[in-house]
Amino acid sequence: MHSLWNDTDAAALTNDLALRVYSSRLLGQEPALVLHGGGNTSVKVRETNTVGEQEDLLYVKGSGWDLATIEAPGYVPVRLAHLLKLAQLEELSDSAMVNELKTHTTIASAPTPSVEAILHAALPYKFVDHTHADAVVTITNTPDGEARIRALYGDRVVVIPYVMPGFDLARLVATLFAKQSGPHTVGMVLMNHGIFSFGESAKESYERMIQLVTEAEDYLAENGAWILPEPVQVEDVPPLRENIARLRADISAHLGAAAIVSRRDDPRACEFARRDDLARIAQQGPATPDHVIRTKRVPMLGRDVATYASDYRTYFQANAAKSRVPVTMLDPAPRVILDRALGTLTVGRSSKEADIVGDIYRHTIDIISRAEKLDRWQALPEFDIFEVEYWELEQAKLNKGGKSPMFQGEVALVTGAASGIGRACVESLLKRGAAVVGLDLNPEIINLLPRSDFLGVRCDVTDMTAIQAALESAVRRFGGLDMVVLNAGMFPGGRAVAELDDELWRKVMAVNLDANLSVLRESYPLLKLAPNKGRVAVVGSKNVPAPGPGAAAYSASKAALNQLIRVSALEWAKDGIRINSVHPDAVFDTGLWTDEVLAARAAHYGMTVEAYKTKNLLRTEVHSADVAEMVAEMLGPLFAKTTAAQVPIDGGNDRVI
Repeated sequence: MHSLWNDTDAAALTNDLALRVYSSRLLGQEPALVLHGGGNTSVKVRETNTVGEQEDLLYVKGSGWDLATIEAPGYVPVRLAHLLKLAQLEELSDSAMVNELKTHTTIASAPTPSVEAILHAALPYKFVDHTHADAVVTITNTPDGEARIRALYGDRVVVIPYVMPGFDLARLVATLFAKQSGPHTVGMVLMNHGIFSFGESAKESYERMIQLVTEAEDYLAENGAWILPEPVQVEDVPPLRENIARLRADISAHLGAAAIVSRRDDPRACEFARRDDLARIAQQGPATPDHVIRTKRVPMLGRDVATYASDYRTYFQANAAKSRVPVTMLDPAPRVILDRALGTLTVGRSSKEADIVGDIYRHTIDIISRAEKLDRWQALPEFDIFEVEYWELEQAKLNKGGKSPMFQGEVALVTGAASGIGRACVESLLKRGAAVVGLDLNPEIINLLPRSDFLGVRCDVTDMTAIQAALESAVRRFGGLDMVVLNAGMFPGGRAVAELDDELWRKVMAVNLDANLSVLRESYPLLKLAPNKGRVAVVGSKNVPAPGPGAAAYSASKAALNQLIRVSALEWAKDGIRINSVHPDAVFDTGLWTDEVLAARAAHYGMTVEAYKTKNLLRTEVHSADVAEMVAEMLGPLFAKTTAAQVPIDGGNDRVI
């Protein structure tokens, strides 16, 4: 591991808090040190308060902030003297501790201070850094881990036996650190948890962390346990989408809500799921207690979800009686799934949550693999894992609840998603919490929205193989399919029937009708497995009820699609799948309507462009976003008891009415 410290960058920073932010971000850039909000840093400063008195404060990372992106407001100033008094108490519940932390901050709007605030306060150093370095965690999670750590670091590091995070750990550190530290102490290792470094400057503390972790990496390398062999490349497995979607349906039923299930396709994750000793190494628990809440106690190993849930209930009942506080069982659904055929999959209520679980478990795979090469992987005992999973502070967070987004945990597919109405539909669905797969012939769809809950797939919807591949990609990324928006289509230039050639007719039918049949047919097995029942919304056209001259191919294709949808609604109602349509007209903020085309059409009618754009009964302009909002509502609970509806969104058209 290499230091990222830059003296020039640091010289531009004018105070200790700014330097704290800078060095913390350097730590946050290293996934082998911290992941997704893990780790913690602090700095002790002296400030003058409102009444002119000087007081010592601990600025510690606030809850919800990530070291990779933290800013100054992410640090909470807590009165140091009070923290040191708390460290001397014999006992204090963690909920009471949090209350003490919150009531002794000096900024009312600051986030909740880290539960490690007392621990950081008790360490007699200005700057304190804490990470869950992979190399250190690997060594501590072996049978002789403590002896190895002591031999590696000697008197430079204080070693603290595992204690659950919270007040008990802070109290233990306050007691043991003073007894065991000496003039050579530069750090501290919490067994099965992580490593601390200290310093009188941000640079000193940061570079000590890098040095200590590098020594752990070198130790593993010297013992043949750092560099892992390249995973064996295996041929891609046959289509998995129905198997994964069925698994997702079962998981969602035990979770009590729709879930995202994401397959990790990298070779090492796939290879790990095929290890012969998987049952022994994968069922012990996570690499550190910080990962328990994300990944739960054990992954599921090629078993049905009902069996996993039964085992989880047994695990809960066996440990609940030992708990110091009353606990209520969490949902008995797995967060990590290991299966020889399906590979490694991760579960979350959102794509972000599933990805966080995936990133954490991907590091866990490397940690387990290295520990096995060093000696033998040995995680925390079962009850220690249970205590963290059912920690009173975590229970308090869960009990707060809060309203979930409309489509949280659900997956939508939108065709023709790169622009116009299709793109607006993507944005409306994302806004409501869905994970969205966008298909388009335009290659720009791939990078349309760089976010974890969007997957852009270049796809010619007239190509059956491409549709099947797109659905396979969608399910491997998000686990299934709940909603389909049929939007892709084409509107050829005006052509009278007497001049309409067969080639153009067939092309329009292929895009506007045949392709939609293909998407519907291939999506059907997935929609049947949707946890909240499948839904389809179709972007039709005003030309269905009110065709116009020169648009025979377009009008006929949209009318045929409308009939296809009506028949599908009749056939699929038995599966709880509902299908509804919108019929927009004169939506001018799309690629079809250039300024030149608009001007030409307005001139044809002897109107100004503005008058032409509002030539409906309500004298209003219809935008792509208006259509998208209607589509999103049709897919939501408002239309839960409606199928085969056709809703115009055209500002009022006398021919339609």
